Parts: sequence; structure tokens; C-alpha cells
Amino acid sequence: MKDANFLKENNARQLWHPMGHPGVARANPPTIVQSAEGVRITDIDGHSAIDGVGGLWCVNLGYSNDAVKQAISDQLGTLPYYSAFFGTSNPPAIEAAYAVQEFFAEDGMERVFFTSGGSDSVETCLRLARQYHKLRGKPGRVKFLSLKKGYHGTHFGGASVNGNNRFRTAYEPLLAGCFHLPSPYTYRNPFHETDPAKLAQLIAQAMEDEIAFQGAGTIAAFIMEPIQGAGGVIVPHETFMPLMREICTRHGILMISDEVITGFGRTGDWSGARHWGVQPDMMSTAKGITSGYYPVGAALIAGQVAEVFETAPESEGIYHGYTYSAHPVGAAAVVACLAETQRLDLRANAAARGKQLYDGLKALAGKHSLIGDVRGGHGLMTAFELVSDKAARTPLDAATVGKIHKVIYESGAMVRPSGNNIMMSPPLIITEGEIATMLSAIDAGLSAA
Repeated sequence: MKDANFLKENNARQLWHPMGHPGVARANPPTIVQSAEGVRITDIDGHSAIDGVGGLWCVNLGYSNDAVKQAISDQLGTLPYYSAFFGTSNPPAIEAAYAVQEFFAEDGMERVFFTSGGSDSVETCLRLARQYHKLRGKPGRVKFLSLKKGYHGTHFGGASVNGNNRFRTAYEPLLAGCFHLPSPYTYRNPFHETDPAKLAQLIAQAMEDEIAFQGAGTIAAFIMEPIQGAGGVIVPHETFMPLMREICTRHGILMISDEVITGFGRTGDWSGARHWGVQPDMMSTAKGITSGYYPVGAALIAGQVAEVFETAPESEGIYHGYTYSAHPVGAAAVVACLAETQRLDLRANAAARGKQLYDGLKALAGKHSLIGDVRGGHGLMTAFELVSDKAARTPLDAATVGKIHKVIYESGAMVRPSGNNIMMSPPLIITEGEIATMLSAIDAGLSAA
């Protein structure tokens, strides 16, 4: 590895970083994370902090899981790559598909299509949703419904159903036929409704109205996150997803549950949909499937949907896939990661430590007027919204948010600013003491502002 001076000098020069302005990154070089152990990261200057972001919602097992590392190493020595196209397969891919299907059997998932990550998984679900209706003799069902504030990756399909204009405007025109419903966001919504149950009913009516306007026979699928992640950790009322499921079923619309963040224990259960007692028609997954140790995702298919594909004429195959679909090294990582995820019962720890973090932030909201709203309470997905005027709910300015973020990091925790939200998704192995350290660092950041 090059020395520290070289790395600092070239940071953000040749490398364009995702989700940001290249010029800003050059003027304010990103933190260079050099090593990690457990739940801690260490930067190139030797500063250590708890990784309150979990890499990017994904390092569920922390950074020191030897079982997953060994599985990757062993597979590299046996078969570092082979394609799953053209009638070939590999042993880890078969084992991984079996393990993933078992993991989500309670959710009704029966088939697995491996991808390279979350955006790929969403794209796969959208494409298969259209093909499903064509195979059933309903080629007019091509449109998609989704939620504002939702995040579904950065491919053209995923960006088209995304509900945040930051990921859309610069790349328009996007996929035609994508329509967005209000988010179940009680702190800010067009109905000015603060009762989450009433808000759920209002959005359900908006969905009925949109379906009536578009025509149910033109809509392929509705996609949603069981808990909206990148949009600001927006937790819907317990009736919300069941309402959406019932409407989809009644109108013949497929429901896609985007579990890229919420799957594999992040919410305190193995899937987000399970919290709300819903079985979707498809799931998009990634992140926790390998704890971020290898880039893998998967689209999961319910039995009644899979049957349509499997009984179609041979000429109507699934002509979709990726070079790295069912990658043997990635598949080996999946098998090891899921075994460790269950052995350590990460969902139980996520539920307990998530409550501790949520309750701690609620307490800080009573101390600091800059906190306008605290969201979470379901596993280790938590956020607080910063305001300059609590009564008016005026978003805090970017410069002050940046200062708070900087002091929190200096005080021992890495968190993720997004607009005027600070979001947290630490590794699911985090301890009670480490959550307390995060809360102390957040307190220091808010005090400094």
C-alpha cells in the first residue's frame, strides 16, 4: 500500500466518490478508513470510532468474522469464478440458494435469483414483474407504483421508482409509467396528519385513487420498503403494509418488498415484511446477505409467481442476468454469513440494542432543541431529524449539520448525515456499552452546535 502522504494527496483526485459532488470531495477530502475490527473503524490518522453506519447499512456481523473470511479464502483457492449461464452451475451457488430460501420460507419465498447487489436485485424484480404479467397474457400491465421518500437503488428502473428527486432529476427522463404515493412520514406529509394510523388510511385511499386513474390492468407491481431507510428511517403504522398488500391482491398487482436494508435481522426480525405480517410476491435483498464482505444480492420469488415462469413455454425463458450472478466466491460468503447470522441470533441483539439507541435518542431530544423528531424503534435502524425551530419544524442548515457530524466523529462515532437527518445502522453485533458510547458522542456533537 502507498504511504499516508500519497493517499491523502490523491484522495478524491482520480477516484470519483458515489453520491456526492466531485469538486466538493476534492475541496473536502473524505475520511480515509484504513482498518476495522469488531464494530470500530480506524482512519489513516489513527483515529478510532464506532461505525454507527455499519459500512452502509450492511456490515451486520462487524468487521472480524473469521468464518465468512475463511469461506471466501477457501473458495478462492478452489473455484474463484464460473458462470451460471448456459447450463452450468457451481456447488456454493446451489448451497447458497437453499440457505437463502430456507431463511425466507416463512415469508413465502421459494426461488432465488442471485445478483451483484441491491440495485441489481430491484432491477431484477421490476423486470420479472413485467414478464410475469406477459406470461399470463396481460401485456398491458407495465406500470409501477412506489412511495415518495423510498429508495430502490440507482439503476434506471430503481431510480424511476425512487421517491427522492436527488436521485432522479439529473438523469431524467427515466422509465415511463412510474407513479409515486405519499410516504407514511408523520413528521412531514401533504395531509398534515400526525396520527400514523390515519395517515396509513389516507395513503391507502390515495393508492386506490391512483389505481382507478391509471387502470388496474396497466399496473405491474407496487414496490416499498417495510421501513424506509435512506429516506430517513420512516417507520409506518402497523396497518400500513397490510393495507397495501390487500389493495395489491384485490387488483392483481404484484407486491415487491425491498428488503435490501431491512432483511437479515436489521429490523429485529429476519425480514421487514414479517414485522407487519405480510407475505409479498417478491423480495429484493443484498447488504446483510454477506455482511458486506462480498458484493452479492438476490431477488426472491414467491411460489405462485415462480409457477408462472416454470410452466411457461420453453421459448419464454428468463433472459436476464449478470456476469456475477451466482458467483461461487460470493455464494460461499452467503452460506457462511447466514450460518453466522443465525448462530449469533443477530435479530435478537438488533432488537435489544435498537431499543436502547432509540430510547437514548428520545432522551437526547428532551435535552437538545435541535432534535425535531426521532424515528426507529424496530431494530438497528434509527434516525433523528435536526431543526432550527422546533415549533415550525424548520430544517437545520447544512453547515451546522456538518459541524455536528464532525464533532460526533471526533467524539468516537461515525454516523451518516443526509440532508437534515442523522441516520444510524451500526453492526448488529454491537454491545450495550458501545451504544452508550455512540449516544455520548451524539450528545457532544449536539452540544457543540
